[in-house]
Amino acid sequence: MSDNPSISVIVPVLNEEGSLKKFYMETSNSLSEYSTWEIIFIDDGSDDDSYKIIRELVEIDSRVIVIRFYKNFGKADALSEGFNKAKGDIIITIDADLQDDPAEIPQLIAKIQEGWDLVSGWKKDRKDPASKRISSIIFNYITRLFTGISIHDFNCGLKAYRRRVVKAVDIYGGLHRYIPALASQQGFSITEIAVNHRLRQFGETKYGGNRFFHGFFDLFTMLFISKFLNRPLHFFGFIGLILIISGIVINVYLTIGWFQGIWIGNRPIFFLGILFLIIGGQFFSIGLLGELLIKTSGKSEKKIHSVYSRRQD
Repeated sequence: MSDNPSISVIVPVLNEEGSLKKFYMETSNSLSEYSTWEIIFIDDGSDDDSYKIIRELVEIDSRVIVIRFYKNFGKADALSEGFNKAKGDIIITIDADLQDDPAEIPQLIAKIQEGWDLVSGWKKDRKDPASKRISSIIFNYITRLFTGISIHDFNCGLKAYRRRVVKAVDIYGGLHRYIPALASQQGFSITEIAVNHRLRQFGETKYGGNRFFHGFFDLFTMLFISKFLNRPLHFFGFIGLILIISGIVINVYLTIGWFQGIWIGNRPIFFLGILFLIIGGQFFSIGLLGELLIKTSGKSEKKIHSVYSRRQD
């Protein structure tokens, strides 16, 4: 990588009209030492003046791009579209609410230039209510336990990536919380640095208490797809095999008793054995269907309402 890499900054936006102009000023100042950079705003279905303000920024600076979704799809989809559009050698993700400090961007880039593939920000001195800090500590502890990745803040919006990382990871739903884990599974090197975190001055948080539970569902999704995405029969077939063997053992036992004159038609264990055989066969069928599905590809849902840029691609 060159000493003066090109930089793409990806910014998911949902109803952030109050912070956008200040965010642009701070971010462009932090990028002033780099000769080539772009800021890609992803308007994730805002219903305030966010899109209008970003359009004004595009008019005054050709390095600013806005992608507009026709409805709210969520942060993972916004980041995914930004990753597809980004042209920089180094990709930065940051939220538009200014709680993450754009002045930290050069520090993240410098860490990437040391040889790391992904650098995650760590809100070490987090300026959020106690409820969010406590839930974050629990969430990050459990995520470290299951993934084996020793970073403190998986869900920090401020991260830096080499271009090859964002082209390799596939995120949707709530999997943006686990990008470091997904990248690690692809063999990329991961580290973190402490970054400045600020009190919220503009707008309201977009995340309620239910994100805590959604995060754990997404964790199990991530762990499942990382091991069995390309071999679903290994997962469902194993469960089916255990059930079928259990059913066979039960029915062989009952059959031996039947030859000895023991009536088995009204015994609960007989119905249990039949049930195990049926369910085991269903699990095998699910695994086979999964194997067929991964051999096919579907068209993704249309998300983008418009892309507005003065840049000539």
